[in-house]
Amino acid sequence: MDIKVLHIDSNNSVLWDKLQDAGFINHSDFTSSKEEIENKIHDYQGIVIRSRFKIDQTFLDKATNLQFIARVGAGLESIDCDYAKSKNITLIAAPEGNRNAVAEHALGMILSLFNKLNQAHSEIQSGHWNRESNRGYELDGKTVGIIGYGNMGKAFAKKLQGFDVKVLCYDIKENVGDTNARQVTLEELQKNIDVLSLHIPWTEETDKMVNSEFINDFEKPFWIINTSRGNNIVTADLVATMQSGKILGAGLDVLEYEKGSFETLFQDKQTPEAFQYLLKAKNAILTPHIAGWTFESHERLAQVIADKIKAKYFI
Repeated sequence: MDIKVLHIDSNNSVLWDKLQDAGFINHSDFTSSKEEIENKIHDYQGIVIRSRFKIDQTFLDKATNLQFIARVGAGLESIDCDYAKSKNITLIAAPEGNRNAVAEHALGMILSLFNKLNQAHSEIQSGHWNRESNRGYELDGKTVGIIGYGNMGKAFAKKLQGFDVKVLCYDIKENVGDTNARQVTLEELQKNIDVLSLHIPWTEETDKMVNSEFINDFEKPFWIINTSRGNNIVTADLVATMQSGKILGAGLDVLEYEKGSFETLFQDKQTPEAFQYLLKAKNAILTPHIAGWTFESHERLAQVIADKIKAKYFI
């Protein structure tokens, strides 16, 4: 077997070593442009990516011998999946690899928002010891809603079992609920929840899904957590509903600005107004797309991808 694999993003060495031990021929190129990669991709049967550039029709037309695309992550939105499948290219992802990390991060965001940990810490750093203004809330007795009940949503619901909460889930697929979350309609979820956590991919259906109309359809004010994709929320609408009090707090690991504005993150003249608000808001916690990026998940993602590539050829 002469299966040549091109790695265009760096990953945990477990992935490279496991493939090499199984007889695959590994090559790496972390610096060439998309066009330069396109000029040589016909030499490879496999490619391993994270998010360096899109695998579009132009790329796939030049990948005449490609048998698989493996993305070391949960989603495949950077790939033209339909076109790849039409060319009989196997698509491989690893949502199992970082679901625990995402679940822990989402839970951490909720507890931090409820107990005003960031606010209290910042005030103490500034020399203020304010107890009453930092009075928090307990998760006990609340209803948590999960939109998207796949690998990430299920892992998050499992983490919530240590708390006395009611967990509801909504998903476009039927019969995905389990003992950790009861599947309901979107209307029932919007009627009952106190906390909303998003665990959905970025698709045509979910793009800008969480806008003012969507948020105001919820019966009660609520907290929102997003560890999925930034483009699933309209940030300006989120901020407007935070200002109105409909959103009680937001924990955001992803933002719709990630590809562009983050290059000028701290230059206020070029930073979107809504993002400027979030930077200063006491009831917002922002992290730089790291929910699924722990030391443990870094290795686990590599292991899962290696196992799936090997399974394609040896099982």
